[in-house]
Amino acid sequence: MKTKKYIRLFVLITFFLCVFVSASSVVCTSEDKEQNAIPFIYDESEEIGFFREAASNEKRIIIDDFDDGNLKNRLDGQSGGWNLDPNDEFTSCRPEIVSVPAPELSKKVLQLTYDIEASETAQNGYWTKLMNIDATNYDHLEFLVKGDSEKGFTSSFIVELKKFKDETRTEKLAASYIVTCVTSSWQRYSIPLNKFSAIREMKNLDELVIIFNDRLCDNKEGVLYFDTFQFRKTGHPGPSAFDFRGSALKKTTHEYDPTGWAQWLAKRLCGYPKQVYVKKEFPKDDRELLLEIAYDTWRFFDEVVDKKTHLPLDTICLTEEGVFGEGGYVGDYTNVTNIGLYLICLVAAYDFGFIDKAEVLTRINQTLGTVESLETYKHFLFNYYDTTTAERTSNFISCVDSGWLASGVYVAKNVFPENEELRNRCDALLDTWDFSFFYDDVAQQFFHGYFKNLEAYANYHYGAFYSESRIASYLAIARGDVPLEHWVRLHRTFPESYSWQQQMPINRKEKTFHDITYFGGYYEYKEQSFVPSWGGSLFEALMPALLLNEKDLAPDSLGLNNLRHAQLQASYAKDTLGYPVWGMSPSSVPEGGYSEYGVKYGGLKGYKDGVVTPHATFLTLEYIPKKAIENIRTLINLYDIYGEYGFYDAVNPKTKKVALKYLCLDQAMIFISLDNYLNDGIMRNRFHQDPVVENGEFLLRDEKLFE
Repeated sequence: MKTKKYIRLFVLITFFLCVFVSASSVVCTSEDKEQNAIPFIYDESEEIGFFREAASNEKRIIIDDFDDGNLKNRLDGQSGGWNLDPNDEFTSCRPEIVSVPAPELSKKVLQLTYDIEASETAQNGYWTKLMNIDATNYDHLEFLVKGDSEKGFTSSFIVELKKFKDETRTEKLAASYIVTCVTSSWQRYSIPLNKFSAIREMKNLDELVIIFNDRLCDNKEGVLYFDTFQFRKTGHPGPSAFDFRGSALKKTTHEYDPTGWAQWLAKRLCGYPKQVYVKKEFPKDDRELLLEIAYDTWRFFDEVVDKKTHLPLDTICLTEEGVFGEGGYVGDYTNVTNIGLYLICLVAAYDFGFIDKAEVLTRINQTLGTVESLETYKHFLFNYYDTTTAERTSNFISCVDSGWLASGVYVAKNVFPENEELRNRCDALLDTWDFSFFYDDVAQQFFHGYFKNLEAYANYHYGAFYSESRIASYLAIARGDVPLEHWVRLHRTFPESYSWQQQMPINRKEKTFHDITYFGGYYEYKEQSFVPSWGGSLFEALMPALLLNEKDLAPDSLGLNNLRHAQLQASYAKDTLGYPVWGMSPSSVPEGGYSEYGVKYGGLKGYKDGVVTPHATFLTLEYIPKKAIENIRTLINLYDIYGEYGFYDAVNPKTKKVALKYLCLDQAMIFISLDNYLNDGIMRNRFHQDPVVENGEFLLRDEKLFE
């Protein structure tokens, strides 16, 4: 999760968080050196005194130096050991304060005796409370560490920082680092706080955690010693995940005139709306109604495309005062999912007869030509590009967005099987992409992506099975890029020990999928069983089903789950919220901005409710068509939500305020849903006719979610 521009910044929590540590010079493997993961060697002449300074020094603040022999730290925070499975009596991490043969370094140090050998999924470690410390004036986390040469030790472990997401203190952000190259000699690790990319502001920090993970640690039991955890100000914070890359080229003299800027950008497009609201009589026949909506929606993809780069724009925003009113804008950017979906929408326009074969071929080839010319990393596209200059405006390479781009190329490849030139062009692109680049073999999940400027992976993984990212997982396994185990390491539900869940899972028992063991389970709502998404939105639930044939290949599994999420959305909005319309998913906020919305009970964590977005209804057309069409008509009748390009992005049913925006992603979900519904699943059939996609069909067919 195209996915949505803002979802990529936060969605989906994980519990196996990893990136890499920066450093100086010891002997490590060549792979470690490539990852820039080498620590500073402990130099006694440098460290004596430095690690003994007063905690009040403005250049550092000591978390704990363990000299008082107490597990309570210098911030007055409690500390202790933890185990992922508290009932596993064979795995543990035991913290103790001990003296070691280095009295000039410190009086005492922390000793962690760990054992993760007994369980295949074992995790344990050490935690210490940070007491809401504000570390914004510091730029590095530092500590000393060495292993016990007699008792053995792991050369790698994870260090993690946690903070609460907001003032409600109900959800935590967690950001982590893999520490490598630990030896039996003391070494100082100095980690830039910017490398903890999931945490934007280093204030109100809650916890520092050491993690020993069975799949990461090379020795499953042993002893590590730590001393002097501290935040330090070096004056060299390094690059950040939030660094912005603007265009290096001056494009127009209107850049400081919002209206002139929007008008200049609009002239680069193939068309632009002439009016904000459209008043017309819609057909009473349901099929004719949907065909008319399809044509109007197609106009966005026909017109809101740069004439020179052939890239679709991410967003345009109109206002009640007019198409170029104050507060409106034309976005001069696009993202990777938009490009993939635009290719699919070109094919859908051909399915509807809106463009002919010659035109769809021309447009596909024009866009592919631009894609081939864009700056890449490891052959993958960056997440955002300027639509006028084709410069990258992002440092991030997104896994799920790359999956949707690949999906669009597969569709384009198969639209005319006899066209060898197009097929070869698409294959040449597809062959350059190896999704193992995003794969974390420790978690057996995908990282959200990779930051080129940080030379590090994002702190989060796609850990929930029922999410928009499952199409990337499907393709990666079908292509042979990642192992089959990845499919079942995505969580259907979490253990009961994860008390933050919306409800405790039912029937969460050990199951087997192609001889691989994993845990299943499901939730229930009004006596209906379902596997939850992360936030309970229809985007997460049903966007992959635009191309994956879950309905036919898994009618009692994923297909049934899709149906139940559609039913849940329709009933919850009307029965619980008392709304006249339904359909919640991440979308624009009518009052401004963008946010996540969903049915909380349908998610593991659950998004808030409130705004209704039309694309959610269209995603359900093939599952609850009668209710969906009724909802479409009600949206038209109750709200000023329809424009020249079809439905605007969202409405607040309580205030009737409409977000007068068109988002490429959401318009695409509407248009492709209509193509599948009105043309007998044509887009899914075209996607699955590719031998690579067909190769993964057992993933859908063979799992029984509710057994």
